[in-house]
Amino acid sequence: MISFLAQTIGIRDDMYLGEGNKYMKEVSDAVEEGFQKGVLHNRPSIINLQCDIDHPTQTLADLLKLKDYFGSFENLKGKKLAMTWAYSPSYGKPLSVPQGIISLMTRFGMDVTLAYPEGYGLIPEVIEQAKGYNKNFIVVNSMEEAFKDADIVYPKSWAPFYVMQKRTDLLKKSDNDVLKELEKECLANNAKHKDWECDGKKMKLTKGGEALYMHCLPADITGVSCKAGEVSKDVFEKYRIHTYKQASFKPFVIAAMIYLTRLENPYQKLEKIINK
Repeated sequence: MISFLAQTIGIRDDMYLGEGNKYMKEVSDAVEEGFQKGVLHNRPSIINLQCDIDHPTQTLADLLKLKDYFGSFENLKGKKLAMTWAYSPSYGKPLSVPQGIISLMTRFGMDVTLAYPEGYGLIPEVIEQAKGYNKNFIVVNSMEEAFKDADIVYPKSWAPFYVMQKRTDLLKKSDNDVLKELEKECLANNAKHKDWECDGKKMKLTKGGEALYMHCLPADITGVSCKAGEVSKDVFEKYRIHTYKQASFKPFVIAAMIYLTRLENPYQKLEKIINK
């Protein structure tokens, strides 16, 4: 019924590792079949609003923020971006933002350093993909090392790859008791890494001590939204307007995705509108 009445279907399915992206493709195949066989008079577009592998609307908004901040896409080449894990008092945050960042920014020539504590890795195939895009992509286990001489820092918490795998299996089985035990175990592991916080001391390690701080929001802000979190209050406040502007690009990214999938010759259509 949604397919009969919609031109665009946006799907957000990020919490089930191995399932979200797969589900979106199944929906896309289904509406394509419905259109080809004459059931649907109109083929709806499927927009990925976030899945288990990627968060394209967010990372494209991040890319536009970087273009705006540094002046052009060309100016991004050779810039060091530190995509780092950060402490959070919650455990089930998706992997899609860091995976999207390392996959997209390396394609634009950025020297991306991925940092996380031992055991907090991402989907291995995504890491290999990033390595293929830029030979300067590296993985380290130190937040300080990642921050050193960075032009941009993106401290963001996520759950370990193996935990999200286990969590998905337990959710499928509706095994709530074991899920609760897993949550306790993961929160205890997170608590071992409270020093993985973006604070003023670490920001001084960045290029000129003035790297651009980024976050997909909402951030876990120490002393504001939690006792201890991803970023200190003073750092977040310094870059608060920058993070809001970063977020402001997302509606335009989504609109562009819809536009590009609804019209033939989209460039010519835009040119016609501009000329008019």
